[in-house]
Amino acid sequence: MHDVPTKQVDAKAERALRRRAEILRAAVQLFQEDGYHSTTTHAVADRAGISVGLIYQYFGNKEDLLRAAIVDILGEFRDRIPVAMDEAGDDPEARLRSGFRTLVAVIDEKPEATVLSYRESMTLSREGRDELKKLEVETAEPFRRAIEDGIRSGAFRAVDADLVVHNLLLVAHGWALKHWRLSTWLDLDTYVQRELDLVLGAIRP
Repeated sequence: MHDVPTKQVDAKAERALRRRAEILRAAVQLFQEDGYHSTTTHAVADRAGISVGLIYQYFGNKEDLLRAAIVDILGEFRDRIPVAMDEAGDDPEARLRSGFRTLVAVIDEKPEATVLSYRESMTLSREGRDELKKLEVETAEPFRRAIEDGIRSGAFRAVDADLVVHNLLLVAHGWALKHWRLSTWLDLDTYVQRELDLVLGAIRP
């Protein structure tokens, strides 16, 4: 038996990832347009330009599609934010700025999935909701550590770190939830800068 060349395996894996992303993108669009309960897997297949059978090669059912769409964006938060904060160095304020900027950037890349996570997360099974909660905690942790480091170093006042993180996350999600209004006078970079100025101004000594 001959081994399959690595390049062929990589190409196949890339095609699978691309197809999975196409299915999720179609599902998110339809969940937003028609609502989760009104959307069928046949409609998702039509939007993605594939057969229904192909969807079931990647996802078990419609709830799996919803869960994957929400987990996808939360997974990006978890993976990209710590990297950005580490690259910012040791200064707590620089870390917070870099992490928040990355958080909003991911939301800006996937606004429909962000809104969907608010609208439909309670539709998921208990297991699905528990997975989302776990990912949200993992997303918040780097911010909490940066704030606590800042308190210890004297860069920040003795504030409730968890409450500050809670507000940062809500403000970030607001870029998607209220984009229709915010975008009429703010671009992404200005929104990030002004919101950070408000939060940091409240927690500096």
